Amino acid sequence: MKPLPDKGFIADSLARMAKGAGRGPSRREFLSNSGISEHAVLKCFPSWNAALQAAGLEPYTLNLRREDRELLEDWGHVLRRNRKIPTCRAYFRLGKFGLRTIEQRFGAWSKVPEIFRQFAQGKPEWADVLALLPVPAPKPARNPAQKEARAPKQKSPSSLLRNHVRHAPLRGRPTYGQPMDFRGLRHEPVNEQGVVLLFGMVARELGYTVEAVQSGFPDCEAKRQIAPQRWQSVRIEFEFESRNFRDHGHSLTGCDVIVCWRHNWPDCPSHLEILELSSRLKSLPHLRTLICPFGVRDPCSRFS
Repeated sequence: MKPLPDKGFIADSLARMAKGAGRGPSRREFLSNSGISEHAVLKCFPSWNAALQAAGLEPYTLNLRREDRELLEDWGHVLRRNRKIPTCRAYFRLGKFGLRTIEQRFGAWSKVPEIFRQFAQGKPEWADVLALLPVPAPKPARNPAQKEARAPKQKSPSSLLRNHVRHAPLRGRPTYGQPMDFRGLRHEPVNEQGVVLLFGMVARELGYTVEAVQSGFPDCEAKRQIAPQRWQSVRIEFEFESRNFRDHGHSLTGCDVIVCWRHNWPDCPSHLEILELSSRLKSLPHLRTLICPFGVRDPCSRFS
């Protein structure tokens, strides 16, 4: 029986991988490419970050939730460097965080300048940046008579919930994506595992047959039709967001297609094909009729 690697061997392997990638690897990258099992790592170290520290590397922090202050300060630094409100492309090039992270936290990209203005108001260190923001247009004065005559517009409970109510999360409870009720999947994916499940549900309709799925890179080998009676193999990597492919340090030559829930990598190399499931699902029926082995329609097929 092959003996488990010791602490020194694991730390040396981490250091070599980090030297090649220019940063500390994620847990998944290390387990996929080193041949060392997670059991072996946890046998020697209490946590993944402890293993990185033993190798002289910074803790892996890409998946940690950032505070609003950190996101707004980084946006402000980009504005200061850019000398004007950054476009999505400019922030993608100069900022430290993902565009989707900013939009999920603060809403539409166009809302970020005003949110930053409220954050930086009264802080002398941001005075030069505030001066670069356009002066907000004054609100038009209303005629008092018209104001009384006009009935207040009532907002629906759904719009109030969507735009204003945000409850504090409860510890130890799972979180879910936006409701979508697509066949048997009630909510949008929130991670890579959800993307794998969803692709398996629609692969045949999108023209793919899956040959194998693995934990190493690339995640999947499949075939797709390229001509009458002719099929071709294709290598697939699953990601929740396409930009994660770059952030995970994957090889650009070991994959043909990135299957993701959301495409947020505008500078993706042209030879990598992107299959964004969130947009492709719009062309597929949400309900699918199933036939049971006895030739009678399955009464539960409306939930499939």
